[in-house]
Amino acid sequence: MRFDLITIFPEFFDGPLGHGIIRRAHEAGLVQMHIQDLREFTKDRHRTVDDRPFGGGEGMVLKPEPLFEAIESLLGCSVGGASQKTPLPEKTSIILLSAAGKPFTQETARRLSQQERIILICGRYEGVDERVAEHLATDEISIGDFVLSGGELPAALIIDAVTRLLPGALGNEASSVNESFSQCESLESGEWRVPSGEPKSRSGAVLLDFPHYTRPADFRGWQVPEVLIGGNHAEVAKWRRQQAVAKTRRNRPDLLPSE
Repeated sequence: MRFDLITIFPEFFDGPLGHGIIRRAHEAGLVQMHIQDLREFTKDRHRTVDDRPFGGGEGMVLKPEPLFEAIESLLGCSVGGASQKTPLPEKTSIILLSAAGKPFTQETARRLSQQERIILICGRYEGVDERVAEHLATDEISIGDFVLSGGELPAALIIDAVTRLLPGALGNEASSVNESFSQCESLESGEWRVPSGEPKSRSGAVLLDFPHYTRPADFRGWQVPEVLIGGNHAEVAKWRRQQAVAKTRRNRPDLLPSE
Protein backbone atom coordinates (compact mmCIF):
# COMPACT_ATOMS: atom_id res chain seq x y z
CA MET A 1 0.00 0.00 0.00
CA ARG A 2 1.30 3.44 -0.93
CA PHE A 3 -0.01 6.58 0.74
CA ASP A 4 0.58 10.01 -0.81
CA LEU A 5 -0.28 13.06 1.27
CA ILE A 6 -0.78 16.45 -0.37
CA THR A 7 -0.53 19.27 2.16
CA ILE A 8 0.74 22.80 2.71
CA PHE A 9 2.19 21.65 6.05
CA PRO A 10 4.41 18.66 5.19
CA GLU A 11 6.20 18.86 8.54
CA PHE A 12 2.91 18.04 10.28
CA PHE A 13 3.34 14.34 9.55
CA ASP A 14 6.76 14.00 11.13
CA GLY A 15 5.08 12.86 14.35
CA PRO A 16 1.83 10.97 13.62
CA LEU A 17 3.36 8.61 11.07
CA GLY A 18 6.44 7.70 13.10
CA HIS A 19 4.91 5.61 15.86
CA GLY A 20 3.13 2.34 16.61
CA ILE A 21 1.54 0.18 13.94
CA ILE A 22 2.19 2.68 11.13
CA ARG A 23 5.91 2.81 11.90
CA ARG A 24 6.17 -0.98 12.16
CA ALA A 25 4.22 -1.47 8.92
CA HIS A 26 6.51 1.00 7.18
CA GLU A 27 9.64 -0.70 8.47
CA ALA A 28 8.26 -4.09 7.37
CA GLY A 29 7.65 -2.77 3.86
CA LEU A 30 3.86 -3.10 4.08
CA VAL A 31 3.24 0.60 3.46
CA GLN A 32 5.06 3.49 1.81
CA MET A 33 4.56 7.12 2.86
CA HIS A 34 5.17 10.02 0.50
CA ILE A 35 4.45 13.59 1.57
CA GLN A 36 4.00 16.24 -1.12
CA ASP A 37 4.17 19.99 -0.45
CA LEU A 38 1.33 21.55 -2.46
CA ARG A 39 3.22 24.84 -2.76
CA GLU A 40 5.73 23.16 -5.06
CA PHE A 41 3.05 23.21 -7.76
CA THR A 42 2.41 26.96 -7.71
CA LYS A 43 3.78 29.30 -10.37
CA ASP A 44 4.01 32.67 -8.63
CA ARG A 45 6.80 33.91 -6.41
CA HIS A 46 4.48 33.95 -3.37
CA ARG A 47 3.66 30.25 -3.88
CA THR A 48 -0.07 31.03 -3.67
CA VAL A 49 -2.37 28.04 -3.20
CA ASP A 50 -5.61 29.87 -2.36
CA ASP A 51 -7.82 32.72 -3.58
CA ARG A 52 -11.03 34.56 -2.73
CA PRO A 53 -14.29 32.69 -3.43
CA PHE A 54 -16.45 33.64 -6.39
CA GLY A 55 -19.71 35.14 -5.21
CA GLY A 56 -18.11 36.69 -2.14
CA GLY A 57 -17.99 35.45 1.41
CA GLU A 58 -15.50 34.91 4.18
CA GLY A 59 -12.32 32.92 4.00
CA MET A 60 -10.13 31.67 1.18
CA VAL A 61 -10.49 28.64 -1.08
CA LEU A 62 -7.76 26.26 -2.24
CA LYS A 63 -7.22 26.67 -5.98
CA PRO A 64 -7.74 23.73 -8.36
CA GLU A 65 -4.60 24.21 -10.51
CA PRO A 66 -1.92 23.19 -7.98
CA LEU A 67 -4.02 20.27 -6.71
CA PHE A 68 -4.61 18.85 -10.19
CA GLU A 69 -0.95 19.28 -11.08
CA ALA A 70 0.19 17.66 -7.84
CA ILE A 71 -2.00 14.63 -8.48
CA GLU A 72 -0.87 14.37 -12.10
CA SER A 73 2.75 14.57 -11.01
CA LEU A 74 2.22 11.73 -8.55
CA LEU A 75 0.34 9.58 -11.06
CA GLY A 76 2.70 10.34 -13.92
CA CYS A 77 -0.18 11.12 -16.27
CA SER A 78 -2.90 13.67 -16.97
CA VAL A 79 -6.34 13.20 -15.43
CA GLY A 80 -7.91 15.01 -18.39
CA GLY A 81 -10.50 17.75 -18.46
CA ALA A 82 -14.15 18.45 -19.20
CA SER A 83 -13.89 17.24 -22.80
CA GLN A 84 -12.22 13.94 -21.92
CA LYS A 85 -11.41 12.48 -18.52
CA THR A 86 -8.62 9.94 -18.18
CA PRO A 87 -9.37 6.85 -16.04
CA LEU A 88 -7.26 6.41 -12.93
CA PRO A 89 -4.91 3.44 -12.55
CA GLU A 90 -6.57 0.39 -11.01
CA LYS A 91 -6.80 0.13 -7.23
CA THR A 92 -6.08 3.84 -6.78
CA SER A 93 -8.18 6.18 -4.65
CA ILE A 94 -7.92 9.95 -4.41
CA ILE A 95 -9.48 11.17 -1.17
CA LEU A 96 -10.41 14.77 -0.43
CA LEU A 97 -10.65 15.34 3.32
CA SER A 98 -13.63 17.64 3.84
CA ALA A 99 -16.19 18.45 6.51
CA ALA A 100 -18.77 18.20 3.72
CA GLY A 101 -17.75 14.64 2.81
CA LYS A 102 -19.33 11.27 3.47
CA PRO A 103 -18.72 9.88 6.98
CA PHE A 104 -15.63 7.72 7.39
CA THR A 105 -16.59 4.34 8.83
CA GLN A 106 -14.93 1.01 9.49
CA GLU A 107 -16.55 -0.29 6.33
CA THR A 108 -14.88 2.55 4.41
CA ALA A 109 -11.54 1.60 5.96
CA ARG A 110 -12.01 -2.03 4.89
CA ARG A 111 -12.85 -0.97 1.34
CA LEU A 112 -9.80 1.28 1.14
CA SER A 113 -7.55 -1.46 2.53
CA GLN A 114 -8.18 -3.36 -0.73
CA GLN A 115 -6.52 -0.58 -2.73
CA GLU A 116 -2.86 -0.39 -3.69
CA ARG A 117 -2.50 3.38 -3.62
CA ILE A 118 -4.32 6.10 -1.70
CA ILE A 119 -3.73 9.80 -2.34
CA LEU A 120 -5.02 12.07 0.42
CA ILE A 121 -5.72 15.75 -0.25
CA CYS A 122 -5.56 17.77 2.95
CA GLY A 123 -7.93 20.70 2.59
CA ARG A 124 -7.35 24.05 4.31
CA TYR A 125 -8.91 27.50 4.73
CA GLU A 126 -12.61 27.87 3.92
CA GLY A 127 -12.59 24.88 1.60
CA VAL A 128 -11.39 23.46 -1.71
CA ASP A 129 -12.56 24.39 -5.20
CA GLU A 130 -15.54 22.13 -5.91
CA ARG A 131 -14.04 20.97 -9.20
CA VAL A 132 -11.52 19.01 -7.14
CA ALA A 133 -14.31 17.13 -5.38
CA GLU A 134 -16.33 16.58 -8.55
CA HIS A 135 -13.67 15.78 -11.14
CA LEU A 136 -10.47 14.76 -9.33
CA ALA A 137 -11.29 12.98 -6.07
CA THR A 138 -12.78 9.50 -6.04
CA ASP A 139 -13.98 10.02 -2.46
CA GLU A 140 -14.84 13.06 -0.36
CA ILE A 141 -14.58 11.99 3.28
CA SER A 142 -15.35 13.54 6.66
CA ILE A 143 -14.24 12.01 9.96
CA GLY A 144 -17.14 13.48 11.95
CA ASP A 145 -19.77 16.14 12.32
CA PHE A 146 -17.37 18.90 13.29
CA VAL A 147 -15.03 21.30 11.54
CA LEU A 148 -11.23 21.22 11.77
CA SER A 149 -8.73 23.77 10.51
CA GLY A 150 -7.33 21.33 7.95
CA GLY A 151 -7.29 17.79 6.61
CA GLU A 152 -3.96 16.71 8.08
CA LEU A 153 -5.38 15.15 11.25
CA PRO A 154 -8.15 13.30 9.34
CA ALA A 155 -5.55 12.01 6.86
CA ALA A 156 -3.43 10.60 9.69
CA LEU A 157 -6.49 8.92 11.20
CA ILE A 158 -7.45 7.31 7.90
CA ILE A 159 -3.90 6.03 7.36
CA ASP A 160 -3.95 4.44 10.81
CA ALA A 161 -7.39 2.86 10.33
CA VAL A 162 -6.48 1.45 6.91
CA THR A 163 -2.95 0.31 7.76
CA ARG A 164 -4.02 -1.85 10.69
CA LEU A 165 -6.31 -3.80 8.33
CA LEU A 166 -3.49 -4.77 5.98
CA PRO A 167 -2.34 -8.40 6.26
CA GLY A 168 0.70 -8.58 8.52
CA ALA A 169 0.25 -5.16 10.12
CA LEU A 170 -1.12 -6.56 13.38
CA GLY A 171 0.50 -9.26 15.45
CA ASN A 172 -2.86 -11.03 15.75
CA GLU A 173 -5.03 -10.76 12.64
CA ALA A 174 -8.17 -11.55 14.68
CA SER A 175 -7.67 -8.23 16.46
CA SER A 176 -9.14 -6.41 13.47
CA VAL A 177 -12.20 -8.67 13.28
CA ASN A 178 -13.71 -8.99 16.76
CA GLU A 179 -13.66 -5.32 17.74
CA SER A 180 -15.87 -2.25 17.64
CA PHE A 181 -17.88 -1.90 14.43
CA SER A 182 -17.60 -5.57 13.61
CA GLN A 183 -20.88 -6.94 12.32
CA CYS A 184 -22.80 -9.85 13.75
CA GLU A 185 -25.45 -11.80 11.88
CA SER A 186 -28.04 -11.32 14.61
CA LEU A 187 -28.28 -10.08 18.16
CA GLU A 188 -29.36 -13.54 19.23
CA SER A 189 -26.48 -15.53 17.75
CA GLY A 190 -23.89 -12.80 18.15
CA GLU A 191 -21.69 -14.36 15.50
CA TRP A 192 -19.31 -11.68 14.32
CA ARG A 193 -18.21 -11.45 10.72
CA VAL A 194 -16.16 -8.98 8.73
CA PRO A 195 -18.49 -6.73 6.69
CA SER A 196 -18.20 -7.58 3.00
CA GLY A 197 -19.57 -4.31 1.69
CA GLU A 198 -23.19 -5.35 1.28
CA PRO A 199 -25.82 -3.50 3.32
CA LYS A 200 -26.47 -5.25 6.60
CA SER A 201 -29.63 -7.30 6.78
CA ARG A 202 -32.56 -6.27 8.92
CA SER A 203 -31.54 -8.87 11.50
CA GLY A 204 -27.87 -7.87 11.43
CA ALA A 205 -26.21 -5.36 13.71
CA VAL A 206 -22.94 -3.47 13.86
CA LEU A 207 -21.67 -3.74 17.42
CA LEU A 208 -19.19 -1.90 19.56
CA ASP A 209 -16.50 -3.97 21.23
CA PHE A 210 -17.26 -5.83 24.45
CA PRO A 211 -15.67 -4.67 27.75
CA HIS A 212 -12.10 -5.79 28.44
CA TYR A 213 -10.45 -6.50 31.80
CA THR A 214 -6.95 -7.48 32.91
CA ARG A 215 -5.06 -8.04 36.17
CA PRO A 216 -5.52 -7.36 39.02
CA ALA A 217 -8.88 -9.06 39.39
CA ASP A 218 -9.67 -6.79 42.35
CA PHE A 219 -8.77 -3.13 41.93
CA ARG A 220 -9.87 -0.78 44.73
CA GLY A 221 -12.83 -3.00 45.38
CA TRP A 222 -13.97 -3.17 41.76
CA GLN A 223 -14.13 -6.82 40.76
CA VAL A 224 -13.61 -8.39 37.34
CA PRO A 225 -16.83 -10.23 36.33
CA GLU A 226 -16.65 -13.77 37.66
CA VAL A 227 -17.52 -15.30 34.29
CA LEU A 228 -14.21 -14.08 32.81
CA ILE A 229 -12.08 -15.96 35.31
CA GLY A 230 -14.19 -19.12 35.54
CA GLY A 231 -12.59 -20.88 32.55
CA ASN A 232 -15.88 -21.63 30.73
CA HIS A 233 -15.19 -20.37 27.20
CA ALA A 234 -18.78 -20.81 26.01
CA GLU A 235 -20.06 -18.69 28.91
CA VAL A 236 -17.36 -16.08 28.25
CA ALA A 237 -18.41 -15.85 24.60
CA LYS A 238 -22.07 -15.53 25.60
CA TRP A 239 -21.25 -12.81 28.17
CA ARG A 240 -19.20 -10.87 25.65
CA ARG A 241 -22.02 -10.93 23.10
CA GLN A 242 -24.48 -9.68 25.68
CA GLN A 243 -22.16 -6.94 26.87
CA ALA A 244 -21.37 -5.81 23.30
CA VAL A 245 -25.08 -5.44 22.57
CA ALA A 246 -25.67 -3.63 25.87
CA LYS A 247 -22.78 -1.21 25.29
CA THR A 248 -23.90 -0.53 21.73
CA ARG A 249 -27.48 0.10 22.89
CA ARG A 250 -26.16 2.48 25.56
CA ASN A 251 -23.56 4.41 23.55
CA ARG A 252 -24.54 4.00 19.87
CA PRO A 253 -28.15 2.84 19.53
CA ASP A 254 -28.12 4.09 15.94
CA LEU A 255 -25.97 1.09 15.00
CA LEU A 256 -28.65 -1.43 15.99
CA PRO A 257 -31.52 -2.51 13.74
CA SER A 258 -34.94 -0.99 14.44
CA GLU A 259 -36.98 -3.01 16.85
